Amino acid sequence: MTRKFTGDRLLIATHNQGKLDEMGHLLGPLGVSVVGAAELGLNEPDETETTFAGNARIKAHAAVKATGLPAMADDSGIEIDALGGAPGVYTADWAETPNGRDFVMAMERAWSELEKINAPEPRTARFCCTLVLAWPDGHDEVFEGTVPGRIVWPMRGSEGHGYDPVFMPDGYDITFGEMDRWEKNRISHRGRAVEAFVSACFD
Repeated sequence: MTRKFTGDRLLIATHNQGKLDEMGHLLGPLGVSVVGAAELGLNEPDETETTFAGNARIKAHAAVKATGLPAMADDSGIEIDALGGAPGVYTADWAETPNGRDFVMAMERAWSELEKINAPEPRTARFCCTLVLAWPDGHDEVFEGTVPGRIVWPMRGSEGHGYDPVFMPDGYDITFGEMDRWEKNRISHRGRAVEAFVSACFD
């Protein structure tokens, strides 16, 4: 049976302000406030697994160990079908530069790799999110959410973060980058994973 979450403050094991803001908006209506790993001065552990769940587990348990608090970590990314599911767990790695992450560069790389192989339209893809909620006694729960769509070019919109400006979810004619934050949260991969968490862990 899924363990219930009974606190009113949840440590989110991320240094990504965009993710923290999204989680805050999603959990706020439940009376749960969030605190990020950066605020508590936590280091980012190496993500050495090859699955979203594996990397989320590393981050959640490292945060629990450092603070003694229950912690939730997310690992998410975009899987592009014509690229064999890449970048997948390496979604953020494609954006790494010596001066921090450059997602414009990452989106350009994704498009250029699709062009290189002359991938047919629609260039289908999905955003995936895995959440792991870990407790100090070592117990954890895993929740997943995905949203299907396709890759479009040129980049569109300045909302959201990461690869949002090139991802158009199924059933929409705008990208995540053009979408109002509330609308995106309602249908996003993270929104769906949080929905699974909420229905399992709250009465």
